[in-house]
Amino acid sequence: MAYFKWPNGARLAVSLVVNIEEGAEENIRDGDRGPEPVDELQVALGKPVRNYGNESNYQYGIKAGAPRVLRLLQQAGIKATFTAAALALERAPDVAKGIVAGGHEVCAHGYRWTSQHRFDEEKEREFIVKAIESIKKTTGDRPHGWLCRYLLTDNTRRLLVENGFTYHMDDYSDDVPFWDVVDGKPIVIVPYALDTNDMKMWMAPAYTPSDWEKYVCDTFDELYAESAEAPKMMSVGVHLRIIGRPGRIGQLRRFIEHAARKPGVWFATRKEIADCFASQVKAPK
Repeated sequence: MAYFKWPNGARLAVSLVVNIEEGAEENIRDGDRGPEPVDELQVALGKPVRNYGNESNYQYGIKAGAPRVLRLLQQAGIKATFTAAALALERAPDVAKGIVAGGHEVCAHGYRWTSQHRFDEEKEREFIVKAIESIKKTTGDRPHGWLCRYLLTDNTRRLLVENGFTYHMDDYSDDVPFWDVVDGKPIVIVPYALDTNDMKMWMAPAYTPSDWEKYVCDTFDELYAESAEAPKMMSVGVHLRIIGRPGRIGQLRRFIEHAARKPGVWFATRKEIADCFASQVKAPK
């Protein structure tokens, strides 16, 4: 493993990733073939009709979840990475303003929250460029990182490098960053994690908020112990419409408090993590 250090003697970098997809999900209103299939209401629709109930469930994240999450981060003094589908921020300008005002990072999560692995190269390139332009317009800065919805293509990483991205998140293979080289050009891979993601509470009702809190705290404890020998990174992915509920936000607060009690913990954005790594570890050729 390449040798590097986190700033100020930190041993474990904790990366909070807040996914913003609400308003950019699949919807007949936007010309999609059907409504968003990722549905906490778990309603089976026999034909492609507007699912107004699920749309309002998503909008809960914008109207009520976002203020809770932003307030918690402000109270904790933590900067997070908001992986945003660009259209979601276009449709929620107040949320975009809150993210910028809080000093958080915006990472691109596509233009729409859709499966870009279905795109040919030209369409994927247009999708990436459109997301850059949109996020720059709504936040004042272009995104430096990218996270797909679930799957990427053989072209994705090359297109990201061509369009000035410095890091990519679609990887689950490690607890530290590393380099990848595409056509002779390097990009930092900042691995993500699915096991610590709050989506489990949406898709599996039997998986309770307390179960999630215990799991992320146990994950933190193990990585913190390992970080005594070498730097480690922990990813925690959450969603406005999920963790932003009154019965779940407390679990995120308690995790943050649990992690903050330990010395040598660095709450960092993913760009900070990528830049720190790239400044110390030479990119391969």
